[in-house]
Amino acid sequence: MAESEKEAALPPKEEFSEWYNDLLWMAEIMDVRYPVKGLYVWYPFGFAIRRNTYNIIREILDNSGHQEALFPLLIPENEFMKEAEHIKGFENEVYWVTHGGKDPLDIPLALRPTSETAIYPMYKMWVRSHADFPIKIYQIVNTFRYETKHTRPLIRLREITSFKEAHTVHATWKDAEAQVKEAVRLYTEIYRRLGVPVLCSRRPDWDKFPGADYTDALDAVMPDGKTLQIGTVHHLGDNFAKTFDIKYEAPDGEQRYAHQTCYGISERSIAATISIHGDDKGLVLPPEIAPVQVVIIPIIFKKGAEEVLAACTDVRERLKKAGMRVEIDASDLRPGAKYYKWEMKGVPLRLEIGPRDLGNNVAVAVRRDTGEKESIPLPTVEAGVSSRFEAIHENLYQKAKTELENHIFDCTELDEVKEKIQKGVATIPWCGKKECGLIMEDRIGAGILGIPLEQKKDRNEKCPVCQGETETRVYVARTY
Repeated sequence: MAESEKEAALPPKEEFSEWYNDLLWMAEIMDVRYPVKGLYVWYPFGFAIRRNTYNIIREILDNSGHQEALFPLLIPENEFMKEAEHIKGFENEVYWVTHGGKDPLDIPLALRPTSETAIYPMYKMWVRSHADFPIKIYQIVNTFRYETKHTRPLIRLREITSFKEAHTVHATWKDAEAQVKEAVRLYTEIYRRLGVPVLCSRRPDWDKFPGADYTDALDAVMPDGKTLQIGTVHHLGDNFAKTFDIKYEAPDGEQRYAHQTCYGISERSIAATISIHGDDKGLVLPPEIAPVQVVIIPIIFKKGAEEVLAACTDVRERLKKAGMRVEIDASDLRPGAKYYKWEMKGVPLRLEIGPRDLGNNVAVAVRRDTGEKESIPLPTVEAGVSSRFEAIHENLYQKAKTELENHIFDCTELDEVKEKIQKGVATIPWCGKKECGLIMEDRIGAGILGIPLEQKKDRNEKCPVCQGETETRVYVARTY
């Protein structure tokens, strides 16, 4: 990419769609020019963000008793077609492999849109006794869905390149329910590490995962007011166990069907992170996932240049030894161009070191999130940088949390909801009846997102459709 192209200005963030698309290219996250619609290429810098994000996911899952595995991409048609409700939900999205070379296959093979039908034939063979439980396995894989809606990098894809899906097995429905609650907690923790506040809700029955008893979901509110589903957790009951004959021997010697859950996160986690934190200058990355956490800019004059470069190198090596990802930009670019480059890439902290700073035994630190400048003593630069990382992360989360709270509107009338969802998420009373819910969606022109998992039920209100009394409110929003 030429320097002149790199320095082209981003559209303002309030023009979110254009800002988002240009940012992915200018910050070198993804290249959208691959010659298949809905398939995109990760730049090395973007892939480093992905790697750091999924390291967080792996850490949290591994520390909560999950084990990582890997199942095949290809699913035989006879296995894929077993669970009727599940298949009905995916039948229009499946890519089929019908030939091996020039020869027709005896059994067509599906490219996984999700892996229940790939994993559960194996669970049938692995599950034997109640002593085997709980089984908590996850994989991080690519999945394929023939998406017919408008595709968008990281948000709506035909190849989801980074799908983390967990599949658990339990003895009872209540044990599986407890795992659903635990999964929501784990996902909330993951997003807390990314500085992203979430809305947790139970999807209405007509929007649950095909074949599930119920679905809980996590959503982020994007800068344009639309919500992005960034995590789902499904209680499968014994539905798939009956389909795939997954049984275990109970303590009384009886054979019983197992109960299951599954839950997934994709690269939408990255889309939400960069969209919520970014600004008119480009990326603003939480330090934990930034490929470069600190960039050191030598402020060089003819006199004292060697001493400045030596000090910059010393600081870099000390920070690297402390486990930080650090770069020195000693290029011939003018200082303003260097600042622009690293601000676009969202580097959390810039350290400027010049002759005057060396004379004062300090580095000037510039925070990406606030633009604030302050001096860090060179003898304690490691501690100074680390403390600012913590402050940056907390500021990003609290700022995003305030933005989220400012874009949730309590409403009582459908016309009011229609107005407020142009700015964010509305809540409105709902009696819980499907017919009322569908009428509400039709009149509003947007979907019921879900019933908040945590809400105060201390007020009696009326459903705006049937006027029935209810204590339940639901989120309503425009969605991606």
